[in-house]
Amino acid sequence: MEKAAYDESNMTRIKVSPKNLIPGNTDWARIDAISDEEVNEAALSDPDAQPPTPEALKKFQRVVDVKTLRENLSLTQEEFAETFHLSLTMVKEWERAIRTPDPTAQTLLRVIAHNPKLVQEALAA
Repeated sequence: MEKAAYDESNMTRIKVSPKNLIPGNTDWARIDAISDEEVNEAALSDPDAQPPTPEALKKFQRVVDVKTLRENLSLTQEEFAETFHLSLTMVKEWERAIRTPDPTAQTLLRVIAHNPKLVQEALAA
């Protein structure tokens, strides 16, 4: 399996504070001394947590941000649901990330994002 190269644009950094953790025997000086390269090397050496290959990454598709889409159309949740024949409950759950739109809903949302008037015309017919 080909290993993907990492760079700053696809890394998430967090700063852990000892004050936020349950007291224990953590050697914070040792943790602070670990370089980014050592962290990457350790992560890549874990056979159960390999990064996706470039080919796999090409197949990934972003989940439509329903709230941004709706706001860009200047619609309330109720108006968005009614306009595009969607369940108001589902719209709310998508926006709160309680649920992710299924593949069929994702397709509809992509079409709405691309051409909302066309979808409205099709649904009105």
